[in-house]
Amino acid sequence: MSSTDFKKLIVWQKSKDLAVDIYKLTSSGNIAKDYSLVDQMRRAAVSISSNIAEGNDRDSQKEFIRYLHIAKGSLSELKTQLEIAKDINYIDVEILSELELKCEELSKMLGGFIKSMKNKQ
Repeated sequence: MSSTDFKKLIVWQKSKDLAVDIYKLTSSGNIAKDYSLVDQMRRAAVSISSNIAEGNDRDSQKEFIRYLHIAKGSLSELKTQLEIAKDINYIDVEILSELELKCEELSKMLGGFIKSMKNKQ
């Protein structure tokens, strides 16, 4: 459908950067020992950029929009997991706040992208 290389999409770049942040966060400290939570956080984070990339290469705007919604859902999963990590003292409030800002920016970008894609249909 799209001739745009997904790597040129700012929303993809920011979501990939967030996944890298999550990998770094979960590589040390008490959280690193919680393999189950770490695995879920990493999967959710990687899923965001992966779904943007996959949707970009689908055959229709409708399919792309569906994948953008999946990416947005994965972002919500990650936000929940970050809250849990804070509540069980794996991460502190400052780190959570920094990541929440990135998540919120990404959520707004995804929402705007979905809206603009729907307007093109």
